[in-house]
Amino acid sequence: MSDAAHSDHDSHEGPIRTPKQLIVTVVASFVLPVVIIILLINFVAWDTRPAAGSDGLTAEAVARRIAPVGMSEFKDPGDVKSMKTGDQVFQAQCSACHTPGAAGAPKVGDEAAWSARIKTGLDALLNSSLKGKGNMPPQAGGDHSDFEIARAVVFMANKSGAKFDEPKLPAAAASAPATAATK
Repeated sequence: MSDAAHSDHDSHEGPIRTPKQLIVTVVASFVLPVVIIILLINFVAWDTRPAAGSDGLTAEAVARRIAPVGMSEFKDPGDVKSMKTGDQVFQAQCSACHTPGAAGAPKVGDEAAWSARIKTGLDALLNSSLKGKGNMPPQAGGDHSDFEIARAVVFMANKSGAKFDEPKLPAAAASAPATAATK
């Protein structure tokens, strides 16, 4: 009879027989549904996610591809209002090298480094700026007018001990606004 009672007791036990099995079952009952939910969300949202490096069909990418190859910009040499000051040209073009003294460029404000250059005169400084010298490309790689470059050269030289006058607007450009005003 004891065998019958013992076997009846075993038949009512569940699959969890040890505390370790209980812990594994409880953890799995929480972790497994979370993992399944995450996988389902990823599966449903798969088509809305762009593939790596495939932005070729975005509006910006299409606009870049169909943009004109070259652009022409014409500046009116007589438009004094659109011309930049020496400080503006310096900030846009010259400050990258002449503020830290990069690539052998004399720092603005360093009178010792500029004194020999200033002694050569404004025309020599302007010629070096327009044609390039040493590591500096012509116009320092910019697209400013010669008059704007002259303003920047005077600005830098005057900050470094020179007493150059502000360059005068070329005669053809100076007469253009006067002619337009009389019409």
